Amino acid sequence: MDVGVDIIEPCGFVLDDKRLRRSGMDYLDQVDLTRHISWSHFQENCTETGDRLILLTTMGNVPYCDFAFQPSDRLLLGRESAGAPQDVHDAAHARVCIPMASGARSLNIAMAAAMVLGEALRQTNRFATGTAE
Repeated sequence: MDVGVDIIEPCGFVLDDKRLRRSGMDYLDQVDLTRHISWSHFQENCTETGDRLILLTTMGNVPYCDFAFQPSDRLLLGRESAGAPQDVHDAAHARVCIPMASGARSLNIAMAAAMVLGEALRQTNRFATGTAE
């Protein structure tokens, strides 16, 4: 989708080259991937660039389709099993949720990320303009 990906260590999954290559399939060489050694390192980077941190969380107070995204927003996602820690909630400029059917807990992290990223790109007119082959 022509957006960068930040991995904040320690991450909730094993991030070694073999697994990354397998999960990245043929697209890994097209991804602008940045690894941050810690949450504080990531926060410093965001402060320097002036980016807003938008947390996807089941505890969000605004549905993602009702949120006004900006081009420099960075979407944050916590662990699939436990969500984001409290310090991440506290640091977020906004917390958005995906409305769920009654009784449903949440979606898997990749599905949630794709849905919200798609809406953010739509709102900011930043969809990639290339065509699939």
